[in-house]
Amino acid sequence: MDSLITAAARALAAGDPLGALNRVALRNDAPALALRGIAMAQLGDLERARDLVRRAARAFGPNEAVARARCIVAEAEIAFVSRDLGWPAKALDAARTTLEQHGDHVNAAHARHLEARRLLLIGHLDEAERLLAGVDPAPLPPASRATHALMVAGIAIRRLRTDAAQAALAGAARAARDAGIPALTAEVESAARVLGTPAARLLARGAERPLLLEEVEALLASDVLVVDACRHAVRSALTVIPLARRPVLFVLARTLGEAWPADVSRDALVARAFGARQADESHRARLRVEIGRLRRALRSLAGITATKRGFALVPRRAREVVVLARPVEDEHAAVLAFLADGEAWSSSALALALGASQRTAQRALDSLAAAGKVQSYGRGRARRWMTPPVPGFTTTLLLPAPLPGG
Repeated sequence: MDSLITAAARALAAGDPLGALNRVALRNDAPALALRGIAMAQLGDLERARDLVRRAARAFGPNEAVARARCIVAEAEIAFVSRDLGWPAKALDAARTTLEQHGDHVNAAHARHLEARRLLLIGHLDEAERLLAGVDPAPLPPASRATHALMVAGIAIRRLRTDAAQAALAGAARAARDAGIPALTAEVESAARVLGTPAARLLARGAERPLLLEEVEALLASDVLVVDACRHAVRSALTVIPLARRPVLFVLARTLGEAWPADVSRDALVARAFGARQADESHRARLRVEIGRLRRALRSLAGITATKRGFALVPRRAREVVVLARPVEDEHAAVLAFLADGEAWSSSALALALGASQRTAQRALDSLAAAGKVQSYGRGRARRWMTPPVPGFTTTLLLPAPLPGG
């Protein structure tokens, strides 16, 4: 490798894309194309970066398997930053295998980190954790150690293990300082701020207050009966009753939980559960049926007693009943949570991350755009959606994966 290529590679590793371009901007050989592509990606010109990396992969000869594998990893990273979550994971896995077989353990670890980041983003925590378990961060350079620690912290945050998350973020901060890359340091600082940002709201006895992630963790481990509006479940420390597939029952449970220890009138329950402005006898009959179903569903955790004017929730062992709600409740709150990371998303990537159809994701985006909450640019398959971060919004860290026991 000639001196200019070596110098450009070192500049990129230090987070200096302009320094790298100064050395290889006018060259079109395969190594220079690859380095130019990575530099353009660091500068944010992702379309140009993708084109350069693909040209580099084609320019490398048939005996340069490692170089081509590195180009595939670079293209995968560009796809991830572009929120192209449908980019073929098999290609990245094959590239990682090639790198491992040829002893390029640093880039092989980077490939694992990329796939783990994609899995973390779409809520596949077990798979992400298995991938990270295959990486020993100790011999990696500081930037790679910081990335690894960020992934460990992300998984711990999603699983509400705040002590583990804080320890991982502290390790990421040390590694980022050793790397001396300002952008990496900023990423670690941004991740750390999540622990100080409200992750949910506590609704109890007619009042509400924001909860940090560590407070959510403590609440779910306490002897309180929690009606969890983040995951549509009713839970105690040891038992979780999911109601995500039974929306009427969950609305009734939440309404009763918000009113506890008081009861709720039949008319109020009908209005919340069925959307009826005025309850008639058919509504009341249906309410009796649904209350019976809710009694059976919650029988291990709580009873539901009939009162003169309606119904009341009566916990069996818990000392208190509370409702845990998202910090921002909107019809399309999950879509806003993903867009609040400040990146540009396609509707197909959002559908994959949400576990919904693309048509559902597009309808949500259209509704948010009409309300002025999101903006789009580009046309057709190149169309992307984004929004400025919402103040006080925890973005996706609590949304995609079930809380413990969920």
